[in-house]
Order: sequence, then structure tokens, then C-alpha cells
Amino acid sequence: MEFLQLVKERHSVRRFSDRKVEREKLDLILEAGRVAPTAVNYQPQRILVIDSKENLDKLKSCTTYHFHAPLALLVCYDSTASWKRSYDNEDMGAVDASIVTTQMMLQTAELGLGSTWVGHFDPKQIRTAFELPEYLVPVALLPIGYPREDSAPHPLHGKRFDMDHTVFFNSFNGITEGKQNEK
Repeated sequence: MEFLQLVKERHSVRRFSDRKVEREKLDLILEAGRVAPTAVNYQPQRILVIDSKENLDKLKSCTTYHFHAPLALLVCYDSTASWKRSYDNEDMGAVDASIVTTQMMLQTAELGLGSTWVGHFDPKQIRTAFELPEYLVPVALLPIGYPREDSAPHPLHGKRFDMDHTVFFNSFNGITEGKQNEK
């Protein structure tokens, strides 16, 4: 599949079948995350594979947005390993984890599996449930599985702003505040 076609067709799957994801496919997804670009190539991403009934139940106690997927990836970054900008000490770990998550999400779609990016979870509950050390910062959950037959893209999936609403050449002159939610 051509890349642009893949990113246009990929959609958030919120209904999964019970079918398990094969280890070979999971390994390809994890490899896509492993090779993702990170700031200064520090590779601070730390990914927890959640696929046992016990751990999936723990996940369900941390968010309602698990969608009963047979597998989920908890993407974190190690704050002791992430690059910080020298002029303001801004931590790039969340950016790195987001790039990693995006690449895994796209690899998932290319393999014919479904996923959805979940950011709605209580980090304290995640930290407690999975016994994360303080230096691991949870950024995203990626429920993954085979889409159920009745799974369909959200009605707003294909609705996008025109390019001139989001892209500006050489200047932000003419940009209007408050227009970001008008579609």
C-alpha cells in the first residue's frame, strides 16, 4: 500500500474481535517503534506489552478506553534517558514516545490490524497498577487487535481542514485565533 493511502485509510478501531494478534505481527509493530526517530537518537521509549488476562484487567481499571482489545501497548519514556533542550531544559521524551506510538500505529494498520491512540487514562493509576518507577512517564496506550466485523471509521474520520487552514508559508500573518474547531 502506498504511504499516503495508508495514512488516509487508517482509522481508530474501537471494536475488536477476540482473535489474538500473532507474535510475528506484534514483533513487526514493536520493530516499527524501535526504529522510530528520537531526539539525539537517545531512544528513551519503554513499551509495556499488555496481553495477559490479568494485565488487561488491570488496564481496564485505569481507563474505560480499552475497547476490549486482546493486546495493548503502554508507551512510556524514561525521563533519565530522554534528551532535554539546553536552552530551556524542555524534555523531549513525550515527543519521542509520540513518534514511536505513531509508527507502531501505522505498522499496525499496514498489517491489517486495528488500533486507536488512547491518551485518556489516569497516569497515577497506570503507575500503580503496573508498578512503574517514577522515572517512567506514561504517554499513550495503543489497544491493538483484529477489528470486529461491525467496526467502522468514526463519521468525522474523513473530515479535514483544507491545507490553507493549517499550513502557512513564511509567515503566520492572517491566522485567526479561535478558528481551530470550525470544520
